[in-house]
Amino acid sequence: MAGFFSKEKTINQVILLDVDAIHPNPAQPRQEFRPEELSSLAASIRENGVLQPVTVRKNSQKDYELISGERRLRAAKEAGLQKIPAVVMDTTARQSAIYALLENIQRQDLSVFEEAKALRTLITEWGVTQEEAARKLGKAQSTIANKLRLLTLTEEEQQLVTENRLTERHARAVLRLPENRRSEALINIAKRRMNARQTDLYIEQVLNAAAPGRHRISMVKDVRIFVN
Repeated sequence: MAGFFSKEKTINQVILLDVDAIHPNPAQPRQEFRPEELSSLAASIRENGVLQPVTVRKNSQKDYELISGERRLRAAKEAGLQKIPAVVMDTTARQSAIYALLENIQRQDLSVFEEAKALRTLITEWGVTQEEAARKLGKAQSTIANKLRLLTLTEEEQQLVTENRLTERHARAVLRLPENRRSEALINIAKRRMNARQTDLYIEQVLNAAAPGRHRISMVKDVRIFVN
C-alpha cells in the first residue's frame, strides 16, 4: 500500500513499509549490535509491536533509506514482522547523514571509538565543524577534540580497549605515552584490572621512568605491587 501514497501524503506521516524495502544508512556509526539486546527488543516487539516508528528518506534511486532506528528494524525482522511503521522525511543525503550520526552519537550505548569515528565522519565527510558539532551535541569543543584524539590509537590498540571493556579515560591516559609503549601499557592495565585513577598513576610512573631529567619515581617492576 505504501507505494500508492503520493509524496505529499507520505512526507512526515506514519506509514507501513515492508521491512525488506528499507536499506541501511551508509552513515550509520554503529558497528556492533549485541544479539542479546536485539533478541530482547524482538520479544518486546512481538508482545507490544513497534512503539516508535523508524525514520526514512527516499534516495536518488527512489529507494527507502533508513535515517534512524536500525535496532528497531533489525529486531522487527527477528520478530518476524513483514511491515514496520515509518516516517518518511523529505531530506537530502547530507541532512540524513548528519541527523543519523547525531542521533546515534547522543545514544549512551555507542562504544567510545564508534562515537569518535562518527564525529570524524561528521567533520571530514559532511563539513560540520568541531564548534558546530559541539553545539548540536551540547558538549564543550574541547570534549569533541579529546574524543577525536582517541582515533590516533592504532586499530590493535582500539581493539584492546574495546575487548577489555576499558573506558575513554583509560584510552586518553595511554595517549600520553610514546606510540611504541601504548600497547604494552594497555595489556598491563587490562591484565591488572586497573581503574581510571590507578591507570593515571601507572602512566605517570612510566613517563617518569622513561624521561631523563624529570623528577623520577622509583620504578616498581611488579605492577601488582603498584596496584595494591
